[in-house]
Amino acid sequence: MVDHLVNTEINSQRIAAVENCFGASGQPLAVPGRVLLGEGILTKECRKKPKPRIFFLFNDILVYGSIVINKRKYNSQHIIPLEDVTLETLPDTVQMKNRWMIKTSKKSFVVSAASLTERKEWISHLEECIRHLLTKMGRQPATEHAAPWIPDKATDICMRCTQTKFSTLTRRHHCRKCGFVVCAECSRQRFLMPRLSPKPLRVCNLCYRQLLAEKKKEAEVDHRQLESIHSAVPGYEPSSGDDSDKSDDDKADQWPADTEFYTSAVPWSSFHS
Repeated sequence: MVDHLVNTEINSQRIAAVENCFGASGQPLAVPGRVLLGEGILTKECRKKPKPRIFFLFNDILVYGSIVINKRKYNSQHIIPLEDVTLETLPDTVQMKNRWMIKTSKKSFVVSAASLTERKEWISHLEECIRHLLTKMGRQPATEHAAPWIPDKATDICMRCTQTKFSTLTRRHHCRKCGFVVCAECSRQRFLMPRLSPKPLRVCNLCYRQLLAEKKKEAEVDHRQLESIHSAVPGYEPSSGDDSDKSDDDKADQWPADTEFYTSAVPWSSFHS
């Protein structure tokens, strides 16, 4: 299907139509070899409540956004590279059925389809595109994923201390590491997680201690590896890379006194005479 549609006028028109619906707020989507395979409305479990979102499946990316006017205007465009996606089927809940999770290294979230058949079709097409793309790129499936945020209404108390009750004045916060709903007191720490953001992010106290322990362990491993490299080279001593005065003095009496350094007329052999 992809090979049949690539570089066709109908495919270009479809992609242009999606771009027009997002308007100036969206990123350009037309690139060589990209094919629009399908679209549909799925319900996304958001922080406050489930909301309908428009999804577009391309052969290399998944695009979704908020619906302003269906088929005419969308905003809040999100683009997810398919090579970063892993899918997980989830059981039904009282509020939502036909659920599955879209997991990526930067963001993971739950969506649901209108029917079981629709969910099967979405997952089947997504998995086929992901498999084809990974094979083409020679890559393995992603193994590290961001934790999905637990919806605000899933709990009335902090999921860490289990003491603080949320209210109009007591806000809910989310740990960026585990996705738990926590109070301000249990999430005062920030930690740099480059995979998620270039800036330090809010994490709960438990995750903060775990992240610190992991960082310390990684530093110890690096230190042992460096020591093993040094011990494997006899007489090796780390230096700043600058030549010492002592070595210069030792070499001075070995070179001809009349040698003019940095002069092109002096042959290389004169330094070894």
